Amino acid sequence: PRMNDSFTDPFLAEHAKEMPSGYQRAMGYRLAEWSEGHAVVIVEIGPQHMNRRQVVHGGVLASLIDTACGFSCAYSATPGAHPGTATISLSTNFLAPAVFGTLRAVGTRRGGGRRIVFASGEVFDEDGQLVALGEGSFRIGERGRA
Repeated sequence: PRMNDSFTDPFLAEHAKEMPSGYQRAMGYRLAEWSEGHAVVIVEIGPQHMNRRQVVHGGVLASLIDTACGFSCAYSATPGAHPGTATISLSTNFLAPAVFGTLRAVGTRRGGGRRIVFASGEVFDEDGQLVALGEGSFRIGERGRA
Protein backbone atom coordinates (compact mmCIF):
# COMPACT_ATOMS: atom_id res chain seq x y z
CA PRO A 1 0.00 0.00 0.00
CA ARG A 2 1.12 3.53 -0.76
CA MET A 3 0.78 6.54 1.45
CA ASN A 4 -1.70 9.18 0.39
CA ASP A 5 -0.49 10.40 -3.00
CA SER A 6 -3.38 12.80 -3.56
CA PHE A 7 -1.40 15.71 -2.10
CA THR A 8 0.60 17.93 -4.41
CA ASP A 9 1.72 20.20 -1.57
CA PRO A 10 4.61 18.64 0.44
CA PHE A 11 3.27 20.28 3.62
CA LEU A 12 -0.09 18.54 3.20
CA ALA A 13 1.55 15.25 2.34
CA GLU A 14 3.64 15.41 5.50
CA HIS A 15 0.73 16.42 7.74
CA ALA A 16 -1.82 13.92 6.46
CA LYS A 17 0.30 10.77 6.51
CA GLU A 18 -2.35 8.15 6.01
CA MET A 19 -3.77 5.93 3.35
CA PRO A 20 -6.69 7.43 1.44
CA SER A 21 -9.90 5.76 2.55
CA GLY A 22 -11.89 3.62 0.15
CA TYR A 23 -14.53 6.33 0.17
CA GLN A 24 -11.96 8.99 -0.73
CA ARG A 25 -10.75 6.86 -3.63
CA ALA A 26 -14.33 6.25 -4.83
CA MET A 27 -15.27 9.93 -4.57
CA GLY A 28 -11.98 11.19 -5.97
CA TYR A 29 -11.62 14.17 -3.65
CA ARG A 30 -8.34 15.51 -2.28
CA LEU A 31 -7.28 17.84 0.49
CA ALA A 32 -6.00 21.04 -1.12
CA GLU A 33 -5.45 23.29 1.93
CA TRP A 34 -5.20 22.54 5.63
CA SER A 35 -4.37 24.76 8.58
CA GLU A 36 -5.66 25.45 12.09
CA GLY A 37 -9.46 25.77 11.83
CA HIS A 38 -9.50 25.68 8.01
CA ALA A 39 -9.55 23.05 5.27
CA VAL A 40 -10.29 22.96 1.55
CA VAL A 41 -11.28 19.77 -0.26
CA ILE A 42 -11.62 19.63 -4.04
CA VAL A 43 -13.02 17.16 -6.53
CA GLU A 44 -13.26 17.08 -10.30
CA ILE A 45 -16.88 16.35 -11.26
CA GLY A 46 -17.19 13.08 -13.16
CA PRO A 47 -20.05 10.86 -14.30
CA GLN A 48 -19.86 8.92 -11.02
CA HIS A 49 -20.95 12.07 -9.14
CA MET A 50 -24.12 12.71 -11.19
CA ASN A 51 -27.70 11.86 -10.32
CA ARG A 52 -30.44 10.94 -12.79
CA ARG A 53 -31.04 14.62 -13.57
CA GLN A 54 -27.38 14.96 -14.65
CA VAL A 55 -26.40 17.27 -11.79
CA VAL A 56 -24.06 16.43 -8.92
CA HIS A 57 -25.84 14.24 -6.38
CA GLY A 58 -26.63 15.94 -3.09
CA GLY A 59 -24.81 13.18 -1.24
CA VAL A 60 -21.57 14.21 -2.96
CA LEU A 61 -22.04 17.80 -1.81
CA ALA A 62 -22.86 16.68 1.75
CA SER A 63 -19.79 14.43 1.76
CA LEU A 64 -17.56 17.31 0.69
CA ILE A 65 -18.96 19.53 3.45
CA ASP A 66 -18.54 16.74 6.01
CA THR A 67 -14.95 16.06 4.93
CA ALA A 68 -13.85 19.71 4.80
CA CYS A 69 -15.44 20.41 8.18
CA GLY A 70 -13.87 17.31 9.73
CA PHE A 71 -10.42 18.28 8.55
CA SER A 72 -10.90 21.86 9.78
CA CYS A 73 -11.54 20.46 13.27
CA ALA A 74 -8.71 17.90 13.37
CA TYR A 75 -5.62 19.86 12.43
CA SER A 76 -2.41 19.26 14.36
CA ALA A 77 0.85 21.12 13.84
CA THR A 78 2.67 17.83 14.43
CA PRO A 79 3.01 15.91 11.14
CA GLY A 80 0.93 12.75 11.09
CA ALA A 81 -0.57 13.44 14.54
CA HIS A 82 -4.01 14.75 13.66
CA PRO A 83 -6.55 13.01 15.91
CA GLY A 84 -9.35 12.40 13.44
CA THR A 85 -13.02 13.23 13.89
CA ALA A 86 -16.36 11.48 13.97
CA THR A 87 -19.40 13.34 12.70
CA ILE A 88 -22.12 13.69 15.32
CA SER A 89 -24.55 15.75 13.25
CA LEU A 90 -24.52 17.41 9.85
CA SER A 91 -27.08 19.66 8.20
CA THR A 92 -26.83 20.58 4.54
CA ASN A 93 -28.64 23.09 2.35
CA PHE A 94 -28.53 22.80 -1.43
CA LEU A 95 -28.63 26.15 -3.20
CA ALA A 96 -27.82 25.55 -6.86
CA PRO A 97 -27.01 22.62 -9.16
CA ALA A 98 -23.42 21.76 -9.99
CA VAL A 99 -22.83 20.15 -13.38
CA PHE A 100 -19.18 20.41 -14.50
CA GLY A 101 -15.65 21.33 -13.51
CA THR A 102 -14.10 21.42 -10.07
CA LEU A 103 -15.99 21.66 -6.80
CA ARG A 104 -14.26 23.38 -3.88
CA ALA A 105 -15.46 22.73 -0.31
CA VAL A 106 -14.25 25.08 2.42
CA GLY A 107 -14.55 23.97 6.05
CA THR A 108 -14.14 26.35 9.00
CA ARG A 109 -14.03 25.39 12.66
CA ARG A 110 -16.39 27.71 14.54
CA GLY A 111 -15.90 26.72 18.16
CA GLY A 112 -16.36 24.04 20.75
CA GLY A 113 -14.33 22.39 23.42
CA ARG A 114 -11.65 19.74 23.69
CA ARG A 115 -13.77 16.83 22.43
CA ILE A 116 -16.89 18.27 20.73
CA VAL A 117 -16.38 20.98 18.11
CA PHE A 118 -18.51 22.80 15.56
CA ALA A 119 -17.76 23.68 11.96
CA SER A 120 -19.43 25.14 8.90
CA GLY A 121 -18.78 24.36 5.27
CA GLU A 122 -19.50 25.78 1.85
CA VAL A 123 -19.19 24.20 -1.59
CA PHE A 124 -18.45 26.37 -4.61
CA ASP A 125 -18.59 25.40 -8.28
CA GLU A 126 -15.91 26.22 -10.83
CA ASP A 127 -17.43 29.66 -11.42
CA GLY A 128 -17.33 30.50 -7.70
CA GLN A 129 -21.08 30.09 -7.22
CA LEU A 130 -22.14 28.79 -3.82
CA VAL A 131 -23.96 25.50 -4.49
CA ALA A 132 -24.31 24.07 -0.96
CA LEU A 133 -23.63 24.97 2.64
CA GLY A 134 -23.88 23.18 5.93
CA GLU A 135 -22.77 22.89 9.50
CA GLY A 136 -22.06 20.09 11.88
CA SER A 137 -20.78 18.92 15.20
CA PHE A 138 -17.78 16.60 15.42
CA ARG A 139 -16.14 14.52 18.11
CA ILE A 140 -12.37 14.79 18.22
CA GLY A 141 -10.72 11.57 19.20
CA GLU A 142 -8.37 8.75 18.47
CA ARG A 143 -8.30 7.65 14.86
CA GLY A 144 -10.76 4.83 14.26
CA ARG A 145 -12.84 5.55 17.38
CA ALA A 146 -16.14 7.41 17.39
